[in-house]
Amino acid sequence: MRIRAVALDVDGVLTDGTFTWGEGGEEYKSFSFRDVMGISLAGRSGIVFSLISGEASPLVDRFAKKMGISAVYKGCKNKEAALLEFASAHNFSLDEVCFIGDDVNDLAALAAAGFSAAPADAYGKVKAEADYVAQAAGGHGAVREILDHLADKGFFKD
Repeated sequence: MRIRAVALDVDGVLTDGTFTWGEGGEEYKSFSFRDVMGISLAGRSGIVFSLISGEASPLVDRFAKKMGISAVYKGCKNKEAALLEFASAHNFSLDEVCFIGDDVNDLAALAAAGFSAAPADAYGKVKAEADYVAQAAGGHGAVREILDHLADKGFFKD
């Protein structure tokens, strides 16, 4: 099996699933630099990334811009359909796509992807569905761990 693309949920995967509001209504989320490095390294080796988020936060766009991710699906209620659209737009089969999610709204996309993964603190049903469960929690290097696992097991090679 070869993985050519990775689609990521945002809240609970790239973040710890929490957010803070400032007094002016600003929203704050934290992203791990371990995950940033993992995405950068995998991207340099040709892996294509997508963000598929149920939320429509402008922070998703800022993260995508920083990482050079052009395939962004925000406010997405049907993540399986977004995953299919992403794969089709890049001429990938779903078997060539990894999806990383953490909660019940990710289950259909996890089942559709060729390889599925979840952070350590994902919802129980998600961990049961995932092909790989990270030891790290969401927002604390889980994405990097999963990308390293895929690379170490040869999923990113022809």
